[in-house]
Parts: sequence; C-alpha cells; structure tokens
Amino acid sequence: MSSVANPDVASATARLRALLGDRLHEPGDPGFVAATRLWNAAVDRAPALVARCLDAEEVAGAVGIAARCHLPVSVRSGGHDWAGRALRDGGLVLDLTGLRTVQVDPDGATVTVAGGATAADLLTATRPYDLVVPTGVVRDVGMAGLTLAGGYGPLCGRFGLALDNLIGAEVVLADGRRVAADPRHDAELFWALRGGGGNFGVVTALRYQAHRLPAVLAGMIMFALAEAPAVLRGYSALLAEAPDELTVMAGFLPGPAGEPLIFVCPFYSGPDLDLGRPWVDRLRALGVPLLDQVGPLPYADALRMFDGGMVDGNHYLLRTRWLPTLADGAVDALVDAARKVSSPFSAVALHHFHGAASRVRLANTAFGLRADHLLTEIIAVWPPGGAAGPHRDWAERTSAALAPHALPGGYPNLLAPEDTDRVRLAYGANWTRLRRAKRRYDPRDLLTAVPTLPPAAHSG
Repeated sequence: MSSVANPDVASATARLRALLGDRLHEPGDPGFVAATRLWNAAVDRAPALVARCLDAEEVAGAVGIAARCHLPVSVRSGGHDWAGRALRDGGLVLDLTGLRTVQVDPDGATVTVAGGATAADLLTATRPYDLVVPTGVVRDVGMAGLTLAGGYGPLCGRFGLALDNLIGAEVVLADGRRVAADPRHDAELFWALRGGGGNFGVVTALRYQAHRLPAVLAGMIMFALAEAPAVLRGYSALLAEAPDELTVMAGFLPGPAGEPLIFVCPFYSGPDLDLGRPWVDRLRALGVPLLDQVGPLPYADALRMFDGGMVDGNHYLLRTRWLPTLADGAVDALVDAARKVSSPFSAVALHHFHGAASRVRLANTAFGLRADHLLTEIIAVWPPGGAAGPHRDWAERTSAALAPHALPGGYPNLLAPEDTDRVRLAYGANWTRLRRAKRRYDPRDLLTAVPTLPPAAHSG
C-alpha cells in the first residue's frame, strides 16, 4: 500500500501557499486552467494543486511538503507527454515551466539547462558557439522529459541518444533532499535517470556534453502514397549501409489533398556536408519527389520543418513498436495504415536508431535496447469534439499489425500507461536493477513520471 493513499490536501495547501504565495494554483483559480493545459487536449485529469516553482529550492520545499502531507507528485515541464502523466489526479503538479535558464561553457563544450527548458531554449543558447546537444525533432519538447527516458533524434547515429550526452543532473529526491548525480556522485541514481525517467526524483538541472556542429545537410523529401512500398523498401536497404553521420527519419504525413504522403527526412551531420550529398541523391531516387527541400542548414533551423506539425489543442493518441528491420510484412502494415488512416491529421513516423547510440553497452544506462532498430510512432490525431473511437481503432489495428514484426517492449516515452507488461519488456536485462533504484529513491511512491514504473512497494 502506498503511503500517498490518504493525502492531506488542506494542510498541503496552507504550507504551499506560505512558500509560493499566488504561484500556488487551486481548482477555480484563474491560473489553474492555464497551468494544467497540455499539448494533448484529450487529456482529462484533475490535480488537487499546481505549484509553479522558480528555482530548485522551491522545488525542494514543495516536494518536502508533499511528502509530509502524503500528496502524490507529478512534474510538468514541456507538457508533451501524450498520455498526460504530467498531471496526476488528486496530486500536486510541480510546474517547472519557469525554470528555463541555459548556461553554455563554450571552452569546455558543456551546457547546463534548468528542468523546464525546451529544446528550443537549449539550441538558441548554443547556436552562437556552433554547438549542439542531441534533441528530438520537436523544438517545444522539454529536455528533461526527452532525456530521462531516452531521446531519439536526428543526431542519434553520430552522437547517440540525448541521455547518452547527459553528464550530470541536479535532483530533488522524494524526501525533499537536493543531490547531484553524475559518474562520481551517486552513480546509481545517475544510471537510473538515464532511461528510467523521472521516477526517482525531480530533476531541476541537466548538464550535457555539447558538440561542434555548424550545419547539417537536412530536409524533407516527399512522394505520392502509391510509391510508398518501393520507397520504404529502398529506405530499408539504404539504412543498412548508412554511416554514423547519416540518420534518416521516414513515415507518412498529411498531404494537401487529404491523402497521406510518404516522406524521408535525412540529417547528415559529418564535418564535410558534401559527403552527404550522394546519400541524399539515393533517397531522391527512391521515387518521383513531390517535394524536395534538402540543403545545408544550422541544426536549429533544420528542426523548424517540424514546427506546427502537431498542433496544440488537438486530440492525440499514440501507439508504438520497435522494429528490428523493415521486413516485407512491416512495410505492408505501414502502407495499409496510411491507406486506411481515420483522420487527415494523423501520421506515422519511423525514427532511425543506429551508430553511436547502438555502441553503448546495455548495462551502462537504464535504457533497454541498444541494437539497431526503427522506433515506430503511430500518431492518431483528431480535432476536439470528434469521436475518439475510429482513431483509437486505427492506431490499435496498426500496432497489432506491426506486432509480429516487432521486438518486445517499446519506447517507454510513447507507451500507454496501461502497457505495464511492455514497459517491463522495454528494459529487458536492466529491469531488476531499475526496480531496486525505484525502491531506494522513492520507496513511498510519491513520484510518477514518464515512463510510469509500477509502485516501488510491488516486488518484481
């Protein structure tokens, strides 16, 4: 039985009000609605309180109060978890959106970001120095949520996942203590944070190794849906030969006529961009491009091609699979999903995992899959007011069709809260150690995060 089963909301409210003043929001306050609004408007949660913290000391104070008052805690940073786990029913939401500072050490090539900073915040600060840190493709996503569970992105092949570039973190533990986690200070916590999500404490700062990268050769190439089978098979063949410097997304995006288009999106990050041009030419030759916008760009500018792709306020439901390769059956399932898409706003994305990310030893971090693969992201999207059923059915059918071709588990940041068995499978050999870390750092199950681990009180 978790000790947060009988929260004392009244006492927590009084104590938090004394700490934060009008930055504590209760249901009915004007700021409460804004503080609980997420990217996915389908999320319907009812937190008891929202604490808008402006520094690590306030976070520590709020966590300590929550622990004393048996109030469960969730953390809102970027707010881009599709399942809404940033908002915990009946709990205290720690709103970190005010912690956005970024400090760059150009000589040491390191970057320290506060717990609420987004990828855009980070890249804006590093750009004058031609430095980058691996991010995902959406600039509005919070770096903490992205990094702690993995962090697939366009620089995966050359520099690894976002978590592979994390060299230290400042954490508020579930008892309110502030600690440092890095290879020399609490190495076990540092291990668990890199893949295990925010289940062990509230991360108020992250320190990254940065890399010099003045520009990438990147962009979007799109083809008609009728060419999808040939494009996907050619894409699969090219990936088998791709160097570390080349990471290529693919998938289906809404087209202007209502029918999805298939896309490939290369990011070549080598020091000589001209060496990437033959690879881009091979991608162009997979079909007859309807759109071809590949060229040299600063990394931060290249990510802008994804701005507006997933609009705040729509309803979203995601499903995911890890594919070891694009076997013929997987290609057929993906093409069939595109042809039968239930909404003109829905999409499918394939994220390329290889190179530097695949050479990290499995035991070095909590992240549970280091073999080359494609992360498949099935994204059902529909406007507010529409029935969810047809879109849920489409996503479920697509996931089921891919299952025979998939690896066990899946990317924990995208798994549904009810997918507890797949979360366990996602961590594989790291699962037992990760569960021990949960019991050690949050034995009272104060924290839930992405991915949501089962309660520490449960064995396994």
